[in-house]
Amino acid sequence: MTATTEPAPGLGPVPEGYDAREVEQFLYREARLADENDYDGWEALWTDDALFWVPAGGPDINPLDQVSIIYDNRNRISTRLKQVRTGKRYAQAPPSNLRRLISNVELLGGRPNPTGGVDLEVGANFLAFESRQRGNHLWGGRTTYRLRRVDGELRLAYKKVVLVDNDKAIPTLGFLI
Repeated sequence: MTATTEPAPGLGPVPEGYDAREVEQFLYREARLADENDYDGWEALWTDDALFWVPAGGPDINPLDQVSIIYDNRNRISTRLKQVRTGKRYAQAPPSNLRRLISNVELLGGRPNPTGGVDLEVGANFLAFESRQRGNHLWGGRTTYRLRRVDGELRLAYKKVVLVDNDKAIPTLGFLI
């Protein structure tokens, strides 16, 4: 994993104190927790002001004006996970068997955050394999993460998942993407 020599447009330099290997391990852990339905562990990774976004109809829509697949603030993330934990969500009964691969991880730069600090913006490609009774499905795309140190630990402040085929009708996305 490498930091770009120049920050991505609109970003400052990669903030000090972020180790590329630590960032990579954090992304792998986040994917594993989601794949293994460890909802408590996955939820604990998020900051209090987090935003989780999966756009529909293109990568750069305005989520306030157009429909998104997911556009959750921290409270909505918690509510979504409470619903999943009941075991009564038809879309995940029984739960999907999942494994995702993360690649092409890049440290893109720094972005000021509401706490007065600077979050690390990271980009990565992914391929998720979902196995269900109805069949198998491959989900691919690009994820942008904003990571922040909270009490010395990395946390997710933002996650944007742009599915390769988000401009088409997609089957039920009932798992944590």
